Amino acid sequence: MVDWKSIQEKAGPYPLAAYAFVREGLEHTTRMVHGAEDAEQDLELADEDEQPEADPAGSGRHVTGQQLCLGLKEYALRKYGRLARMVLDRWSIRRTDDFGRIVFAMIDAGLMRKTDADTLQDFVGVYEFDEVFDAAEN
Repeated sequence: MVDWKSIQEKAGPYPLAAYAFVREGLEHTTRMVHGAEDAEQDLELADEDEQPEADPAGSGRHVTGQQLCLGLKEYALRKYGRLARMVLDRWSIRRTDDFGRIVFAMIDAGLMRKTDADTLQDFVGVYEFDEVFDAAEN
């Protein structure tokens, strides 16, 4: 069973809907980068007793933090349109760093996987929300 309270305490003030959005956005991004079949394999949850393994470099299914941020931007715009910025803001997601905190909390909980090269720094300053989401509103 997933201890969402513990995950939320580690990551910050993000509601459960934000975690669901990031999971869905990972699937969208993986499909965008690698195709539909690989996305489903990447999203398989590890068994509770099983230690999650890092996706080996070169496996073809991995997406970088930057790719995920770009995919989440596109996914938010597709899903929420001109309201994307407002929805993310309501979830306390105001910078790409917030995506990283959510992702790494889920990695720590065994709900996502990473390579040894992946860091929280990969999510810092990928784009400015003001620029990408405010432009979509016009």
